[in-house]
Amino acid sequence: MITNLCDQKKSERVIKSRPESPNYANIYKYTDSSGVVSYGDAKPVDTPFQLVSLGRPKPRHYYQSLAHYKPNKHKFSDLIAQASIEHQVDERLLHAVIQSESAYNANAVSSAGAVGLMQLMAPTAARYGVYDRNDPQQNIKAGTRYLKDLLAMFNDNVELAVAAYNAGEGAVKKYNNTIPPYRETQNYVKQVLALYNRG
Repeated sequence: MITNLCDQKKSERVIKSRPESPNYANIYKYTDSSGVVSYGDAKPVDTPFQLVSLGRPKPRHYYQSLAHYKPNKHKFSDLIAQASIEHQVDERLLHAVIQSESAYNANAVSSAGAVGLMQLMAPTAARYGVYDRNDPQQNIKAGTRYLKDLLAMFNDNVELAVAAYNAGEGAVKKYNNTIPPYRETQNYVKQVLALYNRG
């Protein structure tokens, strides 16, 4: 089903970037059989999708998550490994969250104002002493610390920690320590867990 951008939830994670050329393209969001969400400018065939960007300049920086996905993953792997060791959070989980949040795009900015590799909101960044959310090292360390705190808060329940990373710990507590009934959050948890279990 095609959904106009203005009809999406306010917190929908749509990566934005500054245009570098006058070319225009539609951006499609779709979910594969494993629950992994992807974006692309080619209209999916035989797969449900959403049109998340219509008539906007083609975002070349966004395509770091498409054409340059593997180089970006490799580029930040050492920082992710260091954060994993320092804060005792499974490296596979960090990769799964980062891939889901930004597809390893350090310049990613969501419609809700989340920034960087682990899509930190301003209050979360301030809580963990981050002064530059676009700085990969600061972003990864703060996001890892936040994820560690969520895991501790929910007794190492990865599903609930991931749900809280997306919707906030208050939302998980509101629904008696269950995944909130928000479509975006439920899809997000499925996506992160699918990536996490792939390793």
